[in-house]
Amino acid sequence: MKPILFVAFILLIAFGCGSQEPEGETAGPVTPAIKYEEIDYFLHDTALYTEGLLMHEGQLFESTGSPDAERKSLIGINDLKTGAFVKKVELTDKKLFGEGIVFFKDKLYQLTYKNHIGFIYDAKSYKQIGQFNIPKEGWGLTTNGNSIIMSDGTDTLNFLDPDDLTINKKLPVTENGVKRDSLNELEYIKGFIYANIWLSNNIVKINPANGKVVATLDLSALAFRSAVTRSAGDVLNGIAYDSTTGFVYITGKLWPHIHQIKITP
Repeated sequence: MKPILFVAFILLIAFGCGSQEPEGETAGPVTPAIKYEEIDYFLHDTALYTEGLLMHEGQLFESTGSPDAERKSLIGINDLKTGAFVKKVELTDKKLFGEGIVFFKDKLYQLTYKNHIGFIYDAKSYKQIGQFNIPKEGWGLTTNGNSIIMSDGTDTLNFLDPDDLTINKKLPVTENGVKRDSLNELEYIKGFIYANIWLSNNIVKINPANGKVVATLDLSALAFRSAVTRSAGDVLNGIAYDSTTGFVYITGKLWPHIHQIKITP
């Protein structure tokens, strides 16, 4: 059996088996699903180990990590017309593992994974102008326009004061009354926080008022296409919202494509 047909056959069996509930058991609450439509897709450099994705001034920025000596921790711009990645920042110290990024006013902020250090750059020149401390691990960043919001891989989102980058609010996140941990890459879309769930194909939609997950976006189909297209591709990670068009851009670590989708909350 050809590899692609074999994978499809296994998935069909898995879904079929998973749909059967044991007799006498009642299914628990189900998080509402977000529907989406893929509008287009673009080439993505498969050397990029994606940690953050965002739109800024009409350009799609990406930050990457460096899990091994062959890759680099970078910040740059994806040229959607050519698939090229235009580097703006590189962490040359191999001990530093780049993570999420966010623009806030005239500055660009970058997390590192386990180094407890974040970096601040001028948003125009990309020159490093400062740094800040990260209490735990650095994973994802976004902003609601007032605070910088940071994830650290747990079930808690941290709201940072943009003046001194101290934590002024902690938001525990729950899904159907249970802690929703593994919160990773973040994006703020129309009053809600969207978060990749590490090692899954899901993105959750979080109400920032109470931390409750109100919906989930299952992108297993895009992840499957990535795996079929390039077997070395890694997990789903990367959410960017273009407020001018309403489109959302999705990718993953080492994925061959960036997908442009439209979601129906």
